Amino acid sequence: MFPIIGLVVLLVMIFGGFVFTGGALGPVMEAIPHEMIIIGGAAVGALIIGNSGKELKALGGGLAKVFKGPKYKKQDYLDVIFLVSKLMKMLRTDGPIALEPHVEDPKSSALFAEYPRLLADHALTNLIADTLRLVVVSSGTLDVHAVEEVMDAAIKNHHHEVATPQAMLQNLADALPALGIVAAVLGVVKTMGSIDKPPSILGAMIGSALVGTFMGVLLAYGIVAPLANRLQQVLDADGAIYHTVKQIIIASLHGHPQPLVIEAARSGIAHNNQPGFAEVFDGLRGR
Repeated sequence: MFPIIGLVVLLVMIFGGFVFTGGALGPVMEAIPHEMIIIGGAAVGALIIGNSGKELKALGGGLAKVFKGPKYKKQDYLDVIFLVSKLMKMLRTDGPIALEPHVEDPKSSALFAEYPRLLADHALTNLIADTLRLVVVSSGTLDVHAVEEVMDAAIKNHHHEVATPQAMLQNLADALPALGIVAAVLGVVKTMGSIDKPPSILGAMIGSALVGTFMGVLLAYGIVAPLANRLQQVLDADGAIYHTVKQIIIASLHGHPQPLVIEAARSGIAHNNQPGFAEVFDGLRGR
């Protein structure tokens, strides 16, 4: 919702301000479609040249995230604390054999089935299951720091993959002013071919050419760069839940008391998604 509101405010203030100060909006609006054919077409072409089909598809998903906002809410953080805490408690009290069926096939696990939103996230489920599968296979003899390094690598790799659309948008924002100049130069070339025309016609043609520069800068710094920035915020917010999982698993493997493990994980969650102390501990007690 906010990106749409921001876009409306941006356009109203720029074009409204132009009209308010005495500018004629007609010639600008007439020139925009022609300049956008050049700038927009060049931008699309550059994206196709520099990316694979998979990355272009991911760009569409990234733009959708901008307007949807972060995927994980407060309840998801509560659920992930409950799920991972129960798994670690099972490992501690019943041993690796009891935990094995849950991490070998999470889709068939009654414990994972209690949290369908988490189970539907394959990357998050794999992080939990793959890490604990290592612990099960090693019968709990793995060095905790080695497990932490494995989790860090998995989280880093996942973040790198999901961050591709943000990098694409930022690169596009960096390129758009230059593409606007390309459109403007072509407009000047067109104008120079009509140098024998009256000044009124030449003025209109030069003004139309300058709209290309205007559109390139507007698209870059007014629209695409803010979209890239917002997408980065959403990705950072969604990535926080992976660190919550890591914190619970690693602290539990270190042998810290469960209340301390859970409170450390809870207090590390952003305030807008942070569940209350009572919500977490009452939920674990089944209240």
